Amino acid sequence: MAHPVVVVVDVQERLFNAMDADRRDDMVTNVKILVSSARRLGMPVLVTEQYPKGLGRTLPEVRSLLGETPAFEKTAFSCAEAEGFMERLRALGAEHVILTGIEAHVSVLLTALDLLTRGLRVSIVADAVCSRRPANLEIGLSQARQAGAVVTATETVVSQLLGSADSDAFRELSKLLR
Repeated sequence: MAHPVVVVVDVQERLFNAMDADRRDDMVTNVKILVSSARRLGMPVLVTEQYPKGLGRTLPEVRSLLGETPAFEKTAFSCAEAEGFMERLRALGAEHVILTGIEAHVSVLLTALDLLTRGLRVSIVADAVCSRRPANLEIGLSQARQAGAVVTATETVVSQLLGSADSDAFRELSKLLR
């Protein structure tokens, strides 16, 4: 993958509690796997928070993996509209953005659409996104796929980033996927 960046979209306290209870815990587990993998492989990770004053901050179990990474605060649904977000992607030389987070049919989708129109490759990690209702999740993923985003899975992304199984990184990260 050429210059990938992982983006954790709005995985916040109050939003998390409103998500589909059947998916939200697995979603957070997969977000944590992706962030841990990116960190291990020296890949940049960006994080956004939608109106944190009202919706809370990034979940502590995710925040703890992000170190000193500052959150891009936003009120627009698309991360591309957050102050400094696109500038940071450009500064990182991002060519491929891997999206995770909340909600698949709103902030994740609208971010994907904006990034695609700006010429970036976009992957949405289906098992690392969530919506309040299963139907909205499917609609968001379907619309993103129709627009040109790749809809994928956590294990697929980690495998693509690793490239092969003959490394210490694979031995470390494969434990997260079990």
